[in-house]
Amino acid sequence: MFAIGHLSLAYLLGKTLSKPLKVNPNIPALLLLSVLPDIDLAIGTLIGTSIHHGPTHSLIFALLAFTPFFIFYGKRVVPYFIAYVSHFLLGDFFIGGQLQLFWPLSNGNFGFHQSGFLYIGLSDPLNIAFELSLFALALVVMAKTREYKIFFKNDKTNLLLLIPLTTLLFSTFTNYPFTKPLFLVLPAIGLPHLIFLVLFTIPILILLYTSLKKALT
Repeated sequence: MFAIGHLSLAYLLGKTLSKPLKVNPNIPALLLLSVLPDIDLAIGTLIGTSIHHGPTHSLIFALLAFTPFFIFYGKRVVPYFIAYVSHFLLGDFFIGGQLQLFWPLSNGNFGFHQSGFLYIGLSDPLNIAFELSLFALALVVMAKTREYKIFFKNDKTNLLLLIPLTTLLFSTFTNYPFTKPLFLVLPAIGLPHLIFLVLFTIPILILLYTSLKKALT
């Protein structure tokens, strides 16, 4: 799944779960956690080997990592946990697959295709339609709830958007996972990436401006 799919899915799930749980999740935190499993791409580059879809895409790892937070914060952690695991349980599992879903108990690869079903790749029309639908729905919900306003506030928690912003930059303007930048290969997917890029850049610029202004006064 592309970045826009992960981001939109986590946001929509986080918002949906927050109502019955009566919690008010931090939106930048949800967005950060939605792409955090892909930090294995950066780690793999640093250590010189591919570990993508490995430990950070493991349900066992996620449960262990979030257990202390569940103990101390209870149900307030649920939207954040779902945002994280949605990346691989509802995203990569169906799109591409080959996840070490139960690492370290098993190094086997799991996925929709590995379970004997149809293979759905990143550039498959079914995936593109699904991700565009998620993106459109996320924008509608943000507009209806007026949560888009958080991107125009001078709030330090918006610094959490630096990681999703970096992910969007990487996936949009580099040759990964294709041989050309995403915007040239799949413009229909590239455009939503650019929209999120602009949206996430605005609060970072606001924070930089206010910090610089404060330093100069």
